[in-house]
Amino acid sequence: MMKTLLVRGMLAGLIAGVLAFGFAYAFGEPSVNAAIGLEESGGGHSHSHDASAPAPAEDHEEELVPRDIQSTLGLLTGVLVYGVAIGGLLSLAFAFAQGRLGTLRPRLTALLLTAGAFAVVFLVPFLKYPANPPAVGQPGTIGSRTELYFGFVAVSLLVGILATVSGRKLADRVGAWNGFLLAAAGYLVVIGVVAWLLPSVDEVPATFPGSTLWSFRTASVGTQATLWLALGLTFGAFAEKALNRRTAVAV
Repeated sequence: MMKTLLVRGMLAGLIAGVLAFGFAYAFGEPSVNAAIGLEESGGGHSHSHDASAPAPAEDHEEELVPRDIQSTLGLLTGVLVYGVAIGGLLSLAFAFAQGRLGTLRPRLTALLLTAGAFAVVFLVPFLKYPANPPAVGQPGTIGSRTELYFGFVAVSLLVGILATVSGRKLADRVGAWNGFLLAAAGYLVVIGVVAWLLPSVDEVPATFPGSTLWSFRTASVGTQATLWLALGLTFGAFAEKALNRRTAVAV
């Protein structure tokens, strides 16, 4: 059954990736193109170094991959790989959680897991370190910004797992609803303190259009929401069908 769920999870991730690609291409690429146009016209990075210093070498390098390939095949490949990986991980989490969250149907278990993962893995880190389009951010801080983001994702995931385990134990004492509320409150308090302690990053140039930044970030959220929602619905249907078939065979 573990192998069956894993295959179905990866297939669901593939389907969700196709849908997320469609959303990203339709709603995200226009803002990316606008940001690239600003960058090429000199309205992008707000460098703080001496104006007499030579420009970074990367400003004069030609693109290794053409823009039309990046926005189509490159984007599709990246989203599909991400979707398949997340689908596989979701199937493993589902195999562990099924039956441990009460008498929930497999579809509902899959949706709850997906919603929780979306919030913990993407939404909460995004609120602290939102995605930025091209022309935003100092080239010299890419490494530190990446470390901060993925570090916060790891902390959010760890705190989320601990909150889930604690909530399950609290449910036996104070009831399922109260246990959920206490676990959610504990997660928010801990992650709020961590977010307050971590440094903030704000490298948006003063001349960068707010509408372009807003469009890019809303498209980023929409792409992720499309992928996770499609993944939860598709995998839930696949998992319930597989489990029902197993039950029928056993009977």
